[in-house]
Amino acid sequence: MKTIIYTFLVLLVSVNGYGQKKYNKILVEGATVHIGNGNVISTGSVGIENGIITLVKNTLAYTYDKSDWDTVITLNGHHLYPGFVAPNSTLGLTEIDAVRASRDFHEMGSFNPHVRAQIAYNCESDVIETVRTNGVLMIQTTPRGGRISGQSSLMASSCWNWEDGTIKADDGVHIDWPSAYTRKWGDPVTKTNETYEEQKRELIAYLKYAKASAGNKDKNTPLQYSAMSDCFNGEKRFYFHADEVQQINDILDLISELEIKFPVIVGGYESYLVAERLKIKNVPVMIGRLHSLPRHDDDAFDLPYKLPFLLQQAGVQFCLQNEGDMEAMNTRNLPFLAGTAMSYGLTEEEAIRSITLSACEIMGISKNYGTIEVGKKAVLYGSAGSALEMKSNQASLLLINGIFVPTTNFQTELYKKYKTKYGK
Repeated sequence: MKTIIYTFLVLLVSVNGYGQKKYNKILVEGATVHIGNGNVISTGSVGIENGIITLVKNTLAYTYDKSDWDTVITLNGHHLYPGFVAPNSTLGLTEIDAVRASRDFHEMGSFNPHVRAQIAYNCESDVIETVRTNGVLMIQTTPRGGRISGQSSLMASSCWNWEDGTIKADDGVHIDWPSAYTRKWGDPVTKTNETYEEQKRELIAYLKYAKASAGNKDKNTPLQYSAMSDCFNGEKRFYFHADEVQQINDILDLISELEIKFPVIVGGYESYLVAERLKIKNVPVMIGRLHSLPRHDDDAFDLPYKLPFLLQQAGVQFCLQNEGDMEAMNTRNLPFLAGTAMSYGLTEEEAIRSITLSACEIMGISKNYGTIEVGKKAVLYGSAGSALEMKSNQASLLLINGIFVPTTNFQTELYKKYKTKYGK
């Protein structure tokens, strides 16, 4: 039996590279276990066999023989979470925003439903390394640009290559719905988009033609149409990027007309104004970045912060995402967005759910991911303190499918290096 004990902020497992340290039977004991579904075990034990969770018990009420486990990890005083999920992110598709050659998320053309982000995912990204150590262990890597951007995929934040890192390939098509309003840079006045109806008709006509082609086995069917067949038959999601009430209402009308089975609103800044319709039609929302300013002069100053609470009160399913400026590197702030939502109405466990189980449910992977429950894959994040606070989020354990992943990155290594420069 190997016994590995974690002391405060120090991980005593030596792991070099990805997937180098794996044990068949692992027991994590003593931590506060946040299940992800709203429940919490103050002193819990989690057993893992061959990458699958096989035991979740209260440590104080469970008797076990440590010799039955290859590895025993003691996390007394620490917190254990399901790995956090970053929806709608260009992480893995971009490295340096200012360098065009390192941005691989925007293709030419307006209608690109056949573009697949999965095969462009860069597992060697230094940015992913810094995000992973804040608990983000799964990424919905997502293309951008055009009216239909392409297909996203669920990827692990530690892997050898894109094949090895794929959790769910091509989970859905992303559509950038035209805006009903326009505003020039630096102009505080919002104006009506006079071409909105024309842009909307063009997009709807394209989707109707694609639906008519769904299931068509004719080899001459253009790939741009056949690529959306699985979205219409319910095997994949349609992600509609929209923030305005007009946009959301028009999308909800289209959902009924085309009988779209799994639609998702991405952004949803004004979704609280149509929450009743969203609830009735069972349409979830991936809420845009909470750390933002209000968009309209008459908005409450804290509207972006309390939007999760408003949707939760209305019974609308939601999760958090981080689209915006420098979004790849800022994905590390995902747990802190949940912390902000907690400060503005959500309970701690509801906030944790918004970046774990809720995200997995919306993207269709909750059967195997999103909570710490028996039968699910062991994607776990251990932190010395609450992971929702910047000061206390300090990685002490990273497991992806039962494989140990380093809890340090090149930034923490540089910190240690220069900390000793003057004998400190």
